[in-house]
Amino acid sequence: MLTDSPELELRRYSGSQTEPEDFDRFWSETLAEASGRPLDVDVRPVATSMTTIDVFDVTFRGSGGTRVRAWLRVPRNATGPLPTVVQYVGYGGGRGHAAESLLLAASGFAHLQMDTRGQGAGWSRGDTPDDGPAGPAIPGVMTRGIRDPHTYYYRRLFTDAVRAVDAARALEIVDPGRIAVQGGSQGAGIALAVAGLRDDIAAVAAFVPFLCDFPRATRITDAYPYREVADYLRIHRDEVERVHRTLSYFDGLNFAPRATAPAVFTTALMDAICPPSTVFAAFNRYAGDKDITVWEYNAHEGGAIEDELLAITHFQTHLGAPER
Repeated sequence: MLTDSPELELRRYSGSQTEPEDFDRFWSETLAEASGRPLDVDVRPVATSMTTIDVFDVTFRGSGGTRVRAWLRVPRNATGPLPTVVQYVGYGGGRGHAAESLLLAASGFAHLQMDTRGQGAGWSRGDTPDDGPAGPAIPGVMTRGIRDPHTYYYRRLFTDAVRAVDAARALEIVDPGRIAVQGGSQGAGIALAVAGLRDDIAAVAAFVPFLCDFPRATRITDAYPYREVADYLRIHRDEVERVHRTLSYFDGLNFAPRATAPAVFTTALMDAICPPSTVFAAFNRYAGDKDITVWEYNAHEGGAIEDELLAITHFQTHLGAPER
């Protein structure tokens, strides 16, 4: 069933999140701290049975110096420089198997798929640990370190994501002037953050984005992962203001006005996990050229393969069609 307001109202909704006064300083200091460490990019070929795509195991130094893993998939024997898509993964997943997620490379792009620290056992495997501080938390990562923005899990993950673009730019096969970011759900929320934190992103594709409009999302849906925050606050009743202040530093609604790369969004009107009003709030605040596709009878799967094909067309338009 429909999970939110009528579409006409959704198209006017700009969200309930406010921006902390030191938002820009917080992220400037966070990324400056990370940039003080070498990227230390390492690339190793992976043996597969595929005849048209080459795969490489890539590692780089992310937040706190953690070695973050990624897959690089490129057309077989490509010499580059290629238009490139950096992809971030949905909640609970990791970078998966080397032979998965082949569409971008099959379409002629270099494809760097970043692993997700501390996740990767829910629906696809991951290999990157999270060494963040401990504290009271609900199972999952939504409340890990949530009492302070400096210790919050997504500070580390968003930093990894920004550094993943730096790692891509360091690869000889990559055209540094033609890098896009893409993701679905959590991955889309990460992509929006990266687009707001960098000025060198050529295009964005955000499918049914998560991590948007926390004040509304945590109150109007009973679905996880947003429910993790509600579960935490059900016990830590005196921390509501503190928790929502932390979340405001990681909300897609506060990154969207800073993002100028042309973007495609998707949302699904029967999505209880990422309610469409939270997606429209990010879309309506987004500063760059943008378009949104609405899937009326879908839930959190959104447009599935249709979303992926939409992104390919978008990237061909804004990054240039790869040579055949």
